[in-house]
Amino acid sequence: MAETFGVRRMKLGRQGLEVSAQGLGCMSLSSFYGPPKPESEAIALLHHAINSGVTFLDTSDFYGPETNELLLGKALKNGFREKVELATKFGITLSKDGKFGIRGDPEHVRSACEASLKRLGVTSIDLYYQHCVDTTVPIEVTMGELKKLVEEGKIKYIGLSEASASTIRRAHAVHPITAVQLEWSLWTRDVEKEIIPTCRELGIGIVAYSPLGRGFFASGPKIVETLDQNDYRKTLPRFQQENLDHNKILYENICAISEKKGCTPAQLALAWVHHQGDDVCPIPGTTKIENLNQNIGALSVKLTPEEMSELEAIAQPESVKGGRYTAMVPTFKDANTPPLSSWKTM
Repeated sequence: MAETFGVRRMKLGRQGLEVSAQGLGCMSLSSFYGPPKPESEAIALLHHAINSGVTFLDTSDFYGPETNELLLGKALKNGFREKVELATKFGITLSKDGKFGIRGDPEHVRSACEASLKRLGVTSIDLYYQHCVDTTVPIEVTMGELKKLVEEGKIKYIGLSEASASTIRRAHAVHPITAVQLEWSLWTRDVEKEIIPTCRELGIGIVAYSPLGRGFFASGPKIVETLDQNDYRKTLPRFQQENLDHNKILYENICAISEKKGCTPAQLALAWVHHQGDDVCPIPGTTKIENLNQNIGALSVKLTPEEMSELEAIAQPESVKGGRYTAMVPTFKDANTPPLSSWKTM
């Protein structure tokens, strides 16, 4: 087991935001991965993370929906707000009849931000992401409103999530993007072709979500047996039995290397993301303090260029069966927006 040596700090993007080199994805405390964690336990975990040096906390108005932001609002009372870099997201909507939507129009950008500030109990959000790109609104229009929120001091830095390379470029031309959030792990490497190079060219920080393959690299294929009946992962293609039987080979190969390294498979998978560069901040989520401690331990796992090559050789596209999401979920592959000239101001 790799030891914990504390959490270093890093610059995210070029605008001055400094965060812990590993963050905490807070979604699973409230939703999607089974029932919500009891509030007192969730707050204890958040305080443990902050006191351990994991101060970059990631949430969204969609997690719950809304309950995850409310939870963070409670956890950040009594002096904790000053210790963290707080990121939240807007843009995915849920109507009263349960229909999902995506909104990036100025009215929604502003009202969502005001609502998040209130739930979080803060006067300013450190990093505010567009959670999903609204392909009906030119990205320049969405960014224009976000820029106003920066000028008003309601948000400090702007981020994009699941955005295409061209959308990132166009957004960055309106106002500097500090970070792009994307799924990046040993079984999700399609961002390496276009998105990562674009971010690096523009000096945009990279925030890697699901760096442990939604728990797959922590537990392997047997994870499915332990999932709650309502766990969102049960719907995902990679977690279907016929694909798991194929994907377990990748897990077994990672286990073999981690055994030689004297760390856990999860730590090895996380260390691989850390070794992608000093502009990359993974944000693994967890509901257990022991897993949080283990994830911090990944920061002290050192990988040689030969070990990185070995890992990359076993984690090729053909090593993984099944999509990241079901076909209904929009990703960076469908995230281009109309030209600004198409926008009619009312």
